[in-house]
Amino acid sequence: MGTMTKTPPSTIALDGPAASGKSTVGKRLADQLGYLFFDTGIMYRAVTWIALSRDMDLKNEAAVTAMAQETQIDIRQPTQNDGRACDILVEDRDITWDIRSGNVEAYVSIVAAYAGVRKALTDQQRRIGLRGGVVMVGRDIGTVVLPEADLKVYMIASAEERARRRHTELTARGEESNYDEILSKMIERDRIDSTRAVAPLRPADDALILDTDNMNESQVYERIMELCK
Repeated sequence: MGTMTKTPPSTIALDGPAASGKSTVGKRLADQLGYLFFDTGIMYRAVTWIALSRDMDLKNEAAVTAMAQETQIDIRQPTQNDGRACDILVEDRDITWDIRSGNVEAYVSIVAAYAGVRKALTDQQRRIGLRGGVVMVGRDIGTVVLPEADLKVYMIASAEERARRRHTELTARGEESNYDEILSKMIERDRIDSTRAVAPLRPADDALILDTDNMNESQVYERIMELCK
C-alpha cells in the first residue's frame, strides 16, 4: 500500500443520494484501512422492516419513533460470506437481507423523514462513529451525524445512472427488477430526501463533491484513497 506520509483519517464520512455508489466504495475503503464499515441507511431500513413486520401504521410518527428509541439494532462485522457488508441484528434475529426487500424500499423514506426516528438513530450512529476507525456512509453524516469527521466526501450521480446501477445489482442477485419503476422511485426518493425539514440531503460546507457519473467503482475508490493520504 506504499508509505503514507501521515496516518489516514480516523473517521470518514461518505454522503450522497441513493445508489450513488457510496456503499460499494465505502466497504472497499473500510476493508483496505481495516476500519468498521457502517452504512447508516441500514438502520432506517431496519426500523422500517420492524414496523412492517409488526403491522404498525407507518403514518403514526409517535409510535414508529417510540419503537426506534426502544429497539436495539446491532451492526456487526459479517459472519457469513454471502456478499453482505455486515450483520444486521434485531433482537438476535439476522435481518441483513430482509431489509433489502421492495416493501422496505418503498416505505423507508417516510420513516427516515421522522425527526424522532432520526434523533434516536443519530445518537446510536454517533456513539459508533466517535470510536474512530470507521467509514460511515449515509445522507447526513457530514452535516448531522458526525460533523467532526476527518474526511467528508459527497458523491453524486444522475438519477438515470443510479437507477441503472440498482437495476443491475438486483438482476445480478436474481431478483425481478424494472428499470423505469426504479427510476421513478429514485426521483421521488430524492425529492423527499432533499426537501424534508430535518437533515435534508445536502453536502457539508467542507465536503469534497465527487461526480461519479463517468467513473467506475475503482476510479472512485482510487480518488478517495488519494484523499486519505
